[in-house]
Amino acid sequence: MTGPDRTSQPVPGAPALGRRRFLGYVLAAPTLVTAAEFGPAPGAAAAGVPAPGVPSAGIPSPDLTELLDLNDVMTAAALPTAHLITVEVNGDGTVSFALPRAEVGQGITTSTAMLIAEEMDVPVERVRVTLADARPELVFNQLTGGSNTTVSTYTPIRVAAALARARLLQAAAGELGAAVTDLSLEAGVVTGPAGRSIGIGELSGKAASAATQRMSVELKARERFTVIGKPHDRIDALAAVTGRKKFTMDLDVPNAKPTMVCRPPTINGRVGEVANLDEVGAMPGVTDVAVVSTGVAVRAETFGQCVDAVRALRVSWKPGTVEGASDESVRKELRAAELPLGLPPLTPVAEGRFTFHFRGNSALEPNCAIADVRPDRAEIWASLKAPIVAQQTIAAKLGLPPRAVRVHVTEGGGSFGRKLFFDAALEAAEISRRIGKPVKLMWHRADDSRQGRTHPMATSRVRVAYAGDTVLGYQQRHTSVSTDFGHGLGEILTAMAAQLPVGDIGFAETFFQLSQSMPYDFGVTSRLLSETAKGFNTGSMRNVYSPDVTCARELVVDRLAAKMGKDPFRFRRAFLRDDRARAVLEKAAEAGEWGRSMPAGTAQGIAFHSEYHSVSAVLVEIDCRPETVGRPVRDGVTGPRVTKAVVAVDVGLAVNPRGLEAQMMGCVMDGIAQTLTAGLHLRDGYFLEASWDNYFYTRQWNTPPELEVIVMPDTTGEPGGAGELGVAASMAAVACAYGRATGTMPTTFPINHGTLSFIPKPTVPPIPQSPTDGLDHVR
Repeated sequence: MTGPDRTSQPVPGAPALGRRRFLGYVLAAPTLVTAAEFGPAPGAAAAGVPAPGVPSAGIPSPDLTELLDLNDVMTAAALPTAHLITVEVNGDGTVSFALPRAEVGQGITTSTAMLIAEEMDVPVERVRVTLADARPELVFNQLTGGSNTTVSTYTPIRVAAALARARLLQAAAGELGAAVTDLSLEAGVVTGPAGRSIGIGELSGKAASAATQRMSVELKARERFTVIGKPHDRIDALAAVTGRKKFTMDLDVPNAKPTMVCRPPTINGRVGEVANLDEVGAMPGVTDVAVVSTGVAVRAETFGQCVDAVRALRVSWKPGTVEGASDESVRKELRAAELPLGLPPLTPVAEGRFTFHFRGNSALEPNCAIADVRPDRAEIWASLKAPIVAQQTIAAKLGLPPRAVRVHVTEGGGSFGRKLFFDAALEAAEISRRIGKPVKLMWHRADDSRQGRTHPMATSRVRVAYAGDTVLGYQQRHTSVSTDFGHGLGEILTAMAAQLPVGDIGFAETFFQLSQSMPYDFGVTSRLLSETAKGFNTGSMRNVYSPDVTCARELVVDRLAAKMGKDPFRFRRAFLRDDRARAVLEKAAEAGEWGRSMPAGTAQGIAFHSEYHSVSAVLVEIDCRPETVGRPVRDGVTGPRVTKAVVAVDVGLAVNPRGLEAQMMGCVMDGIAQTLTAGLHLRDGYFLEASWDNYFYTRQWNTPPELEVIVMPDTTGEPGGAGELGVAASMAAVACAYGRATGTMPTTFPINHGTLSFIPKPTVPPIPQSPTDGLDHVR
């Protein structure tokens, strides 16, 4: 649907715009279609945001995120095209909305349906939320990440829905012969004073407009909310548990046959020669075998036949981009790239140096895509968080204009940041062009573990100076393997760089400063980032820098409290900057019974994290006693167990508290995994892990039997970021609890990284032999 002319004049005689009154459009269409209007986002200075002080080194004030953070930047970038996102009322009484974001299990289709249902007074079940195809005209308004979806779409969606409601009431007034003020709209039915009624489906055509009209509308007051802020089950829950929900691999695209790739034994290796191409091409079911930039592609009638063919290929490989690299060699490179902490302090300090190993960025759904490439056009199906960038990149790869490449966004089975990248979609397009046929590409688990995206290995140094009961200053130097931002976030920051109050600093440093907060009143504060080692395929596992940075900080906060003779909880409460932060910390401590007596070898840990206008605190209890650490688990890293977790979160207005609780539960599992067990082992230029069976994300044996999520009352009236909020505090709380239980502050993560509990699978062939002993392990 083409958007309205942005040169329209203000509505004559319309009430002044305010906190709840907005402008929008009724678009020219046969049925009722509405959209919100928002002018171009002002720069920081135009918006009245004072530029923070910039030290001589060009690094912004550590309190920058209190004025402007990454989420604010993403929201501002999305607003200029908000008028292109429309709500449509259908003749059958349902309401349709094509969401320009990716649903990967986080529940945004449900929260979006709730926003529309609230403003239109229709049942949530009658709102049909689909995922929009790539729409280049949206520019920066079709990127899912940074916990930004609800924040950036909250008002535009509500405005469009409120306009639809107002237009329906105007049409109903004519049909029922009554004033608009005498009408009520409830459950999708408009009722007049005499009891006559008419459904919104019947009104849809009557409320439509032959020409685009500009209107003003007032949003529903918060005290009248009946949907927003109330717990609601997911609208796709039944389809998910009954197998009716459609993911990429479920789609039936004509002649798109199963396809897999034989990949190199080391990271980013390249094909040298293939000794038996014709022989493999003649195997049962195989239709095509072709060399592509990432390996040797095989297309067959079934995925089982693809696996057999991949395993049969005999390929000589050229070196990869990190040939010979290991955990130790990367650690040395990181140490060499660390920025200095500055002059030695003249007062006592608490400090620490920490290492965070590579972590897998695989989702539960295998990396996959469908592609049908023709000489003059292409069509792609995949779960994509940055579909516009994917469309542009695929078009360039194929030598086609972007308008000739149609990209369909499918629902995804998890992401954790992985689907910000479109590796499978790009690869599927290349294979389809190479063999001239549609393909249904699926990566094997080993492909994603060894050749896919990883959370970068990093080190972090922290030093806090103090004198008596006063904290004088905080320094942190975070050094990371280079993070790939080529997925859309980079374009946003590049486009808005001139308007950001960050001084003359590099791109990664800008991202770092906009995403890291300092919640404590620790005097003069300095946080700097350095990056190195660009040969890895990196991403970010449900947050970019925050889990590692916060974990290092909170561990040193515990050490500082001990040096100053303070209780860790009371010390944090005393130094936190604001009431919201103190409230969640106090709630977590109260609900988790902080300070209760516990047996030797067990302990509590507590930590705090803030980001994107939201705050969180996590209390955990951990059991590090020998009988727990040494309990037998087949081919697994057992180690300590978190036995209890309490999460307190304040995200401002929680649109769907039940969905928020689910998000926080996942955050706790992520935090436990990153602290205790989940890491990739790098050796000779490749990762040893080859699937979920030897990559130890939190399993049942490490899941806390007690888990409580406390959603705090709304303190701001607006939604804050929530998708990644609980990861950093959970990771830090587990690390702090481990330190208190063992008497030794952990400095390497995951703490069990030094234990290799499995026999690594071969790299040649790249797909391991399927297991045949499953029944032997059934208990």
